[in-house]
Amino acid sequence: MTSRASDSKSIYQSKSSRYRPEIDGLRAFAVIVVIINHFNKDILPGGYLGVDIFFVISGYVITSSLLGRPSKDFKDFISGFYERRIKRLVPALSVFVLITSIAICLFDPSPDASLKTGLTSLFGLSNLYLLKQSTDYFAQSTEFNVFTHTWSLGVEEQFYVIFPFLIWFSGFGRQTKNGARNLFLAVGVLTMTSLIGFLYLYPVNQPAAYFWMPTRFWEMAAGCLIFIVFHRHTSLEQFLAKFPPLLLVALMIGVMYRPMSMAASSTVVLVALSSILMASLKEGTAAFRIFTNSKVIYIGVISYSLYLWHWGVLSISRWTIGVHWWSVPIQVALMLGLAIASYRYIETPLRTGNWLGRRWKTLTLGGGVLVALSGGLFALKKPLRGQLFVGKETFEKSTPFIKGKQCQPRISELSSCYYVDNKSNETLWVLGDSHAGALYMAAEETASIQNMNLKLYTAQGTPFPPVGHYRKSKKQQDLQTLDDFRLIEDTLKRQLKSGDVVLLSMRLPYHFGGTYYERPASDFMFPRRDGSFGSQKEYFNEWVSSVKKLAALAQDRGAMLIIQTPTPEWKREKAKQCSNPDLQWFNSLQKETCNIESSFFNNKETGIYRHLFRQINQLSKSRKNIRLLDTYSIVCPEKTCNFNDGKVDIYRDDDHLSYQWAEDMLSPELSKLIKQRNQ
Repeated sequence: MTSRASDSKSIYQSKSSRYRPEIDGLRAFAVIVVIINHFNKDILPGGYLGVDIFFVISGYVITSSLLGRPSKDFKDFISGFYERRIKRLVPALSVFVLITSIAICLFDPSPDASLKTGLTSLFGLSNLYLLKQSTDYFAQSTEFNVFTHTWSLGVEEQFYVIFPFLIWFSGFGRQTKNGARNLFLAVGVLTMTSLIGFLYLYPVNQPAAYFWMPTRFWEMAAGCLIFIVFHRHTSLEQFLAKFPPLLLVALMIGVMYRPMSMAASSTVVLVALSSILMASLKEGTAAFRIFTNSKVIYIGVISYSLYLWHWGVLSISRWTIGVHWWSVPIQVALMLGLAIASYRYIETPLRTGNWLGRRWKTLTLGGGVLVALSGGLFALKKPLRGQLFVGKETFEKSTPFIKGKQCQPRISELSSCYYVDNKSNETLWVLGDSHAGALYMAAEETASIQNMNLKLYTAQGTPFPPVGHYRKSKKQQDLQTLDDFRLIEDTLKRQLKSGDVVLLSMRLPYHFGGTYYERPASDFMFPRRDGSFGSQKEYFNEWVSSVKKLAALAQDRGAMLIIQTPTPEWKREKAKQCSNPDLQWFNSLQKETCNIESSFFNNKETGIYRHLFRQINQLSKSRKNIRLLDTYSIVCPEKTCNFNDGKVDIYRDDDHLSYQWAEDMLSPELSKLIKQRNQ
């Protein structure tokens, strides 16, 4: 450890007189609480707030580093700033993304989410990608994306796009007479605007408040304002220095144990405490001695690489051996080893070295590295997809769905139609979203056994009968598939005849509420006929009313209507691990529970599907020609719902049934119901 201490000593001795070694100690504190939280949220529930400490530090340090930096003109100032940022951030990030991308491809058969996040992180955009996916940072599924943590780098990099312009044009960076005042006023106004936006958005759209740079600007700006105040008004710094720093640290840790329902206010309090702590960490205090201990400083010095690699190690571990009490020392040692290597052999030489002599060449080289690395990630995602995977592919790789001739009426490419002509006067209609497509083999087998024609129509993300709704993230697609299904509905009403059977199959929880890990409800819009917007409950009631009208028409025509009951859904990464887990050698040390208590879904008081079951059961009793294909009871025998039946997977992913299982298990049940249509 002596060599490490000497490394850290040489680092801060070579910096300007404005360097404060205790700030690196504060970085160490921030990264340690983040790592503890990522190991086990129960130990330090609010440890994720360490990232907010980093934001405050970044604002302080960047402001300090830009004060009075010699520059010939604005072009020289701005190009110099971005050259330093590229040297500081790009090398370690690029190596981390490359190595980790290859590693995740070894253990995840479909690593698209990780690779896309890694790709966007190279350009400081992973926070926007995660926001577009409406990611819940606190959901368990994020632990399996090896690049989720890069969202904070995206926020900082986007802050760096704006901040140097404020520094230069305010006059602060040139040390003009009113430069500090101008910067303080400009940043102060933006800080208040950003903070108000953060507090407003957090309760209604948590992902936006969490990942969006404008709603995080105030935290980095707080560090800037602190530096200006301390630089210009030493009396205020002296006043704040009277606060006992160890007490402030204790309060910060205490904030990290506040409930998640108070996350927004906890963030504000922690930023305020961090700001005061930066003023009160003075020589002579016990806290200063702790934070300037050579070992603590060294952790702060390598904190960037440590932050990068700690999540990669944990995420890959969750794909493989898992995180256990006995594995923690190994994983911590690996994190430190990778971070130290990254700092010594990548960060330091490339940050301090003269890359190509000229600034524009450095900027060009940095951009070229990012583009080349992006090409590598595209290769892993497309032509090399699945080639590096060291396990056995267990999910059904592709759909057997065959798009034959376009059925009449013609529908868009976003929807699918499959028609089997068994020369019968009776037709089995299968209608719904992609879950109806999962019944392709079962429906074909049933139609053949019952000597019926088959017409199967599917439209992704759209229920049948079609009722007005769309997702903001896929508005045009949803509106098109809605129009497609309206055409199909008109065709069905014209062609429905005696002996026909209409099977409605769709992901009911997704449309009408009940998923526990999907995108937030704020992504869904439910337009009314008058142009206003309703609620998901109204949307469900409208669908129920449409089903009743369809059933009445079917009864008048001598046809039967069957509704498939909803089946359990699984967290995506858990579904991958539960898919015949005995076939994967690398996760054999994990004890995955591949079943769920049925009461979680169907309990009459607390089950998340209770409203769905209540409505479809009432529908089945409302008319004698409505029956239920009780898929749920087959997947959930007795008190448990299973991912596989001991021989084959029931599911092909986290919510779709596998084609083969559906054919084997649902076709006989569907045939029984069809035989009852004349009873």
